Amino acid sequence: MRVVRSIADLRALLRPLKAEGKRIGFVPTMGFLHEGHGALIRQSAARCDATVVSIFINPTQFGPSEDLANYPRDLERDQNLCLEAGTSVLFMPDVNEIYPTGFQTHVEPGRLAETLCGRFRPGHFRGVATVVAKLFNIVQPDLAFFGQKDLQQTVVVRRMARDLNMPVDLVVVPTIREADGLALSSRNIYLNEDARGRALQLSEALLAAKAAFDGGEREADKLLKLAYSALAGVDSVQYLELVDVQNLEPIQGPVDKAAALCVAAYVGSTRLIDNVLLSPSAGDITQKS
Repeated sequence: MRVVRSIADLRALLRPLKAEGKRIGFVPTMGFLHEGHGALIRQSAARCDATVVSIFINPTQFGPSEDLANYPRDLERDQNLCLEAGTSVLFMPDVNEIYPTGFQTHVEPGRLAETLCGRFRPGHFRGVATVVAKLFNIVQPDLAFFGQKDLQQTVVVRRMARDLNMPVDLVVVPTIREADGLALSSRNIYLNEDARGRALQLSEALLAAKAAFDGGEREADKLLKLAYSALAGVDSVQYLELVDVQNLEPIQGPVDKAAALCVAAYVGSTRLIDNVLLSPSAGDITQKS
């Protein structure tokens, strides 16, 4: 595994591989990696000739009251996980490499960024779309791997890649969970024992609704009420919505299309998100675009 910090060095490493027609996979991350990231890297390593992983804590996707300064970091552990999972090149640029002096161009992601998390984190997906567009241009991968847990992010990035004619296919990998169902997240490190126990209600609520759906229930309001009733132990629910996986619009009445049940909630001071897919055709979101 080669570790590089400059765009010039990364391009120099990848240029001969591209000239030979090698397939390049890419996994963008903000570090403090866990087995969810490991699953993305292993998928890329299995499907591509070379895998690039980036670690960059992107300041433009954090709001003024969010946890940029305290975002967890453990570069030694990150490098070990990348090496074990099959990373070929680890790209770790500093902020000035990605946003040099005078930088002023941004990607506006449109309506897909205004729902769900976008309502509560203004500017977040603008920052996500901008940095991912830059990383796609820097790496120029054939395949890029994202996790289903960040469902809205995958929909925004896929739309951006299509709209801007970026020659990259997205592969969305199903959410990796702890044995008890808690979705893996870098922010889980903030949970104390009590908060972690209460955080399980997110996955329990979603999976209860999915079980009802699999048992034949199709009314959106009944599925939402069932899920909401299981969230009594969290400190606050930002949103719990049943949406179309293609356009993230809320579904009312019977669920007759590919759908996802999405939640964001605070447990203590930690904001967590999770989702489940509610129809067989919703599995299309986890395939290559």
